[in-house]
Amino acid sequence: MIEHDLTQGPIKGHFRTLAIPAALGMLFSTLYNVVDTFYAGYLGTQAQAGMSVGFQAFFVLVAVGFGLGSAMSALIGNANGRKDRDEARHLAAQGLSYAVLATATMMGLALIIGPTLIALVSEPGAYRDAGQVYFNWMVLSLPGFILGYGGNGILQARGDTVSMQRALLVALIVNIGLTPLLTFGIPGVIPGIGFGGIALATVISQTGVALFILSRVFGRNFMEGLRVADFVPQLVRQATIARQAVPSSFALLITFASGFIVQFALKSYGPEALAAYGIALRMEQLFLLPALGITIALTPIAAQNFGAEHFDRVKEAFWRCCMLGGTTAAVAFPFLWFGGGWATSLFSDDPAVIADGALFLKVEAVILPLYVMLFAINSFLQAVKYAVWTMWIGFYRQVIAIAFFIWLLTSVFDFGIAGVRFAIALGVASGLVLSALVARHVARKTIGSLFAK
Repeated sequence: MIEHDLTQGPIKGHFRTLAIPAALGMLFSTLYNVVDTFYAGYLGTQAQAGMSVGFQAFFVLVAVGFGLGSAMSALIGNANGRKDRDEARHLAAQGLSYAVLATATMMGLALIIGPTLIALVSEPGAYRDAGQVYFNWMVLSLPGFILGYGGNGILQARGDTVSMQRALLVALIVNIGLTPLLTFGIPGVIPGIGFGGIALATVISQTGVALFILSRVFGRNFMEGLRVADFVPQLVRQATIARQAVPSSFALLITFASGFIVQFALKSYGPEALAAYGIALRMEQLFLLPALGITIALTPIAAQNFGAEHFDRVKEAFWRCCMLGGTTAAVAFPFLWFGGGWATSLFSDDPAVIADGALFLKVEAVILPLYVMLFAINSFLQAVKYAVWTMWIGFYRQVIAIAFFIWLLTSVFDFGIAGVRFAIALGVASGLVLSALVARHVARKTIGSLFAK
């Protein structure tokens, strides 16, 4: 089993060890979504638009899993830095209990709010119906997502980003084969189930990911000695986890909620605009992957060193993260700026979709470095246990700023669909300014400063 003491050795070596597997894992995850978008394209623009709205509604629910993963990475990372094995083990057990409770809650919530969320960002018709079908199937994958990503946070805290990478690679391969089989079937042999087959393939593969990740968690030496009673929810530890997980989950929830604001603004421009937005999101994720892998690596590195009170190493890790992430954004710029239309054409032959997708990706090319800094600050705040700030920063950037700038650029200045994309860019830029001020304040309280002496 892979274990890393991140309080010793060169910081750059730890980034290389953790960031590359994390980025590859996210590459496989993004390619997984690209495969789904590709096959939805065979079913037409209405299907792609339906997937866009259904996917957005689903991730409002699964945000709790990503938040739990961040919480586990930070809390167990701090305990590892203090060499407190017992605390790390019991936090892991309670984190898995938290995941089970969260899964049950989110599945119940899906039955109540799912149709409302989809109706909010769509017009009656074929693509709304497709979005509802996709969402209904995807609800069955919630246990896999929440338990899988919660367990992955435990592994990341121990310096293991390879296990999730391997799981997501296998899931991608399974999805490539299962999606067309379940969607289209084999003519004359096996009937397909249509659009719902795309989501069912995700249910099957993501369940497999969760089972593998949990097997890796329970295979760890530090999990030895746990009893069934240790998994019974304990109020104090559940509260500790919630204080770290809820802000992170809510910050991600706000991110996806902003997608609803964007989709609400785009729906008046027709399904072509919504389809282009969904495709652009997949392309954006693909080019963000290296930076995301680097910022994911920052959380356990900074958390362990913060727990060990090696504050200079926390500062070094933060700035190295920014430098590496900025380099990857610079490399991505020409591909997004010049190749956006071509990339969109791989998923749709609709001229309106291609034109809108190219516009979205040009703007993305400009703001990619800003995302890198935002993600680095979020990882730092999580590592030093000030995750609550990520929630408030996200609320400003993803709700207040985007809603205001969309209103300003589409209603007051009438920039049309371009105004929607420019509004997102302005939200990111102003959000980064706020994040930098918060990071400076928190760093003074926790590690003295973000700058080396």
